[in-house]
Amino acid sequence: MSTVGFVGLGNMGGPMAANLAAAGHEVKVFDLVPELIAGVEGGLAQASALDAASDVDVFISMLPAGKHVAGLYLDEGVLARLPQGALAIDCSTIDPETARRVAAAATDAGIAMLDAPVSGGTAGAQNGTLTFIVGGDADALARARPLLEAMGANIFHAGANGAGQIAKICNNMLLAIQMAGTAEALSLGVDNGLDPKVLSEIMKQSSGGNWALKVYNPFPGVMDGVPASRGYQGGFLVDLMTKDLALAMTTAEQSRSSVPMGGLAKNLYRVHEQTHGAGRLDFSSIQWLYRPVLVGGE
Repeated sequence: MSTVGFVGLGNMGGPMAANLAAAGHEVKVFDLVPELIAGVEGGLAQASALDAASDVDVFISMLPAGKHVAGLYLDEGVLARLPQGALAIDCSTIDPETARRVAAAATDAGIAMLDAPVSGGTAGAQNGTLTFIVGGDADALARARPLLEAMGANIFHAGANGAGQIAKICNNMLLAIQMAGTAEALSLGVDNGLDPKVLSEIMKQSSGGNWALKVYNPFPGVMDGVPASRGYQGGFLVDLMTKDLALAMTTAEQSRSSVPMGGLAKNLYRVHEQTHGAGRLDFSSIQWLYRPVLVGGE
């Protein structure tokens, strides 16, 4: 078993760290929010990120944005604190350029590094069924695999450092497009007298079937156990989706790629955020944009 440092214990990172501890690894945990440290069952609380990086075999981070990742590894000195030959795994979703820059600095410091953003949401983090989308050296991935398997069910090697981030950005852009389209179709049906449950079942078994309909329905009362049935609390925040869509637009600009539907999804989520103050709600709350009556208006 490995000694693991884990920094970033939010909705995703906390359950991931707990799953590592449950698998028998010694997990040294730190977050800027003390309550999150205490919430990791089996974790060993640390006073700082540098403490979490001391005397470990593997160091894992799950942070909000590229500036936080660069700050942790470069400015705060985690790379300098990690033992020579250690493995670093960043599971944040960030811009590919920052992922490559931090990985290059890690290589210079004698540290192997992977970018390994995840898909599967908070339920996947809690249940240990995440999908890891990995960029980096194949040998480093082989070292990481036992740890990733303790937290996830699927592991894909996308390519060199930064490739994991590119694949994740593409996935989340498609997810946003699908969720907005699903909400739009459900609203159209309800506006014309259909029961959203019946319409959802029809579309699930038809050519419009997609992940949102099958496991994450955005219309309240249609599906148990999803954010739509608890006031859109928890889950994957609108703020994070708009961040990921902004990453997609930046990546598309750099490669001169055409992403008109991704751009529309970004604007829809921005309008939703501004109109409903929805930044801290789950991204399936985009349903409100099509059904204002859900928030008491028309």
